[in-house]
Parts: sequence; structure tokens; C-alpha cells
Amino acid sequence: MLREVRAVRYVTALREGGSLPGLVAGDDDGLYVAKFTGAAQGRKALVAEVVAGELARRLGLPVPELLRIEVDPRIALGEPEQQVQELVQASAGTNLGMGFVTRAFGFDPLAFPVDPLLAGQVLWFDALIGNVDRSWRNPNLLVRDGALWLIDHGASLIFHHNWPRAAASARRPYDAGDHALLRFAPDLAAADAALGGLVTDELLREVLALVPDVWLVDEPGFGSADEVRAAYAEQLGARAAGPRDWLPELAA
Repeated sequence: MLREVRAVRYVTALREGGSLPGLVAGDDDGLYVAKFTGAAQGRKALVAEVVAGELARRLGLPVPELLRIEVDPRIALGEPEQQVQELVQASAGTNLGMGFVTRAFGFDPLAFPVDPLLAGQVLWFDALIGNVDRSWRNPNLLVRDGALWLIDHGASLIFHHNWPRAAASARRPYDAGDHALLRFAPDLAAADAALGGLVTDELLREVLALVPDVWLVDEPGFGSADEVRAAYAEQLGARAAGPRDWLPELAA
């Protein structure tokens, strides 16, 4: 289970993303980026954050801590912006928190070089989860002390927006044409050799177990949260099993 903290103060809105995440203080004195169930993207974006983020972590990629943030709507009573108040009021209960990476700045592909091995692993991972939100326009990468951090995976796992047709998308090729790390000659062959065999059924079940039940219940077509977990694991397992012809072909 993800670690749980209680939000005790809404600090400020973060306007880089369309979901209006907020910086909140937890009852453990930590600072966290909170992503709310009441945002337009809904709870499926939070499911994608946990599944993709925790899968990345187990593949050795750098991801900030993900945790459960319990939100009492009263924490936003002092917030002057009506939009923020309404968002927090619509998000009572369990939300997603991400550890706030202090002293970090946004990744600039023109200023920060990335090793081809790491670039290949990030691109391989994004192709696995179908991440459409790692473009040079919006890399969703942070840099701190020369190290790269992967954030914001809510736009991945697009198949869960249409479960009846999900299986048909398991082999869908990944379009890497706008990927933020393409200019660094990503070594996809090395990434596939290193990571391909790690995405096992056991690993996927471990990751899916971290998703709170409250984000999975009442999913149309499923009888329980565990049935939804099994569908995610089956979909990702089928994609990872190979042949991995969904990997992009990169120009030499």
C-alpha cells in the first residue's frame, strides 16, 4: 500500500498542468504535489499516475515518491480563488500525492544532455505505457543536481478509457516523433534487452495492488476493484510479452 498522509494546509496552486495540481503540506511536515480526484481528468488519471510511476520505479527509473493524500475540503477555505475551492471541495477523501522535488527545474533538452542508455530506457518505458505527454513541448521531466526525474504520467494507459477495445490496442505502435529525448540517440536495443524481461505478471500484480480501491470501484463492466486490477495487468502483460514490435524505429 502507498504511504498515507493527511493534508493539513493548501499552500499554492501549480499551474503548469491542466489538472490544476496543488502544493499541500502534510501532517508529517512534508510538502507534496497533490493531484485531485475532482479534476477534469478524474480518478483514471490518478490510476495511471500510480501504475506508470510505480512501474517506472521498479524498472530503475527515477520517480518521486507517490503516496495517498487524504484531503479535507476545509484546507482550501482560505484560498481566494473560487476554482481552487471548488476543486478541493470536489476531492474529499483519497487523492494522489507526489513528493515535492526541491531545488529542481524543468528539463530543457537544449541545455541538459542525457546519456543514450537512460534516454533509451525512458523512451522504452513511455512506449510500453503509451505515454503521449513526454514531448519536447512538455517533457514532464525535472532536473535536480544533474539528475533526471520522471513526473506526470496521468496521460498514459489510454486504453483504460475504452475497456471494450483495450485488447485491440495492446500492440499499437508508439509514435516517438515528438519525444523529448529523441535528440539524444536513445539506445532502444539496450533498453529492450535490460527492461523487457523485468515486466512480469508478478511485478504487474505488485504495482496494481498499490492502486486504492476507491479509484477502481464502480468501473463499468467490472464487478470489483480486483477485476479492474487484473484487466490492467493483462493489458500491460500482453504488451510487454513480445514481440515488442510496438517499439518505434529510430533513424540511425
